[in-house]
Amino acid sequence: MTTTASGTSGGLRFPPGFAWGAATAAYQIEGAPDADGKGPSTWDIFSHVPGNVRGGDTGDIACDSYHRYGEDVELIASLGLNSYRFSISWPRVQPTGKGSFNQAGIDYYQALLGKLAEHGITAAITLHHWDLPQALQDEGGWAVRDTACRFADYAARMAGEFGGQVARWITLNEPQVLESHGYRTGVHAPGVRDWAAAAAATHHLLLGHGLAVQAMRAVLPQGGEIGITLDSHPVQVVGDHSENLELARLAVDAELNGLFLEPLLDGRYPEHAPAALVPPDSVIADGDMATISQPIDFLGVNYYASVYLRAGDAENLRQHERKSRSELPPGVVEYRPPEFDVTTMGWLVDAEGLYEHLLRLTKQAPGLALYVTENGRAAEDYVTPEGVVNDVERVKYLHEHLDAAARAIRDGANLAGYYVWSLLDNFEWGCGYQKRFGIIYVDFATQRRIPKASARFYAQVVKANAVPPLPAR
Repeated sequence: MTTTASGTSGGLRFPPGFAWGAATAAYQIEGAPDADGKGPSTWDIFSHVPGNVRGGDTGDIACDSYHRYGEDVELIASLGLNSYRFSISWPRVQPTGKGSFNQAGIDYYQALLGKLAEHGITAAITLHHWDLPQALQDEGGWAVRDTACRFADYAARMAGEFGGQVARWITLNEPQVLESHGYRTGVHAPGVRDWAAAAAATHHLLLGHGLAVQAMRAVLPQGGEIGITLDSHPVQVVGDHSENLELARLAVDAELNGLFLEPLLDGRYPEHAPAALVPPDSVIADGDMATISQPIDFLGVNYYASVYLRAGDAENLRQHERKSRSELPPGVVEYRPPEFDVTTMGWLVDAEGLYEHLLRLTKQAPGLALYVTENGRAAEDYVTPEGVVNDVERVKYLHEHLDAAARAIRDGANLAGYYVWSLLDNFEWGCGYQKRFGIIYVDFATQRRIPKASARFYAQVVKANAVPPLPAR
């Protein structure tokens, strides 16, 4: 697939048919944790354990989108978006992750899809956005092979229920984060701190993707696209490229990107990945890598920040330096170049990283369609006495990243769509409700929705199908 972005007097124009959307995830917005036969998810259990989430917050109510989905679809339509990315809560439609399905849960998503269709908005469904049925976790979760098989069964049923109404299917969202945060460090659900379990989960997540693709292709009508969404972190070196630094760059890139991307594209785990992260031979059966690496229709790209490395002493960190999430060789630290802004999440604002990564992925997988399935920032948003939310930091962020996306298309990237994260302020995992990513403000006490300045800016870009020129610096 080849797309082009052309220059205009008003900036860079996106190609015809470009997918413009916003993204959400079930546990972060739906609420209604036990309504109409829904079973508990790992996040339902994890968030209720004291100390796991800031302020003791849970997703029990969140944005109450289970009851307010009609209002949310009206907001999507008011912005002129042509696509909506949302996730299905697996335990809402299959309470224990195996066996019988819950018709009331299926009816909820059928109603949501019907409302989207009324407005001509296509659906991009994520099948698993981290909220595994707790019953499967009780049997080992993604650390055991059977979960991959159960996921394929669930995926096939969803494809059979909704197939003709969905433009694209995303099997998994950010499996690398689920592996690292959920099974290795335990800061996300299910809260496991076991490196061996994390390595096994890496393989079973990928296998679950592959098995689901096979199962869905047998059910879906022609035209239903299937892909996966990975979080992307371009890794750069600042200063002299010593052998030590280059080895560190390869290791960090393998951990953050290659551990899931290379099996999908090439059917192998990256040679430079830290050994403790690579699934052992004991969990890899004959034929697994072929199942994992079968062709997909698109790759989803969640981009928030790049990672920079430089020479430095991890035991005596200087300003802008910190220990990396990886084990680095002596004398190498992760670095935050001071010229970059930093979001309230502590993440670098580096739009050029998105531009470079889209071109890199296009080179790695020629012809594979790419979608930016998440991109956005947290900010200190508030409602003024006049009742408006003027989130100038987010407007600037979106402006720069949309410009980067358009330039990447102009220079050859196979980018076919962009989904802002997030449609709504929501439950932001371990941060609870403190961090706001939405282009629509949510007053969680009243559930009132207020479009922010960023929503108006985004709507203008969508209407023009072009990004305005960046201000002169």
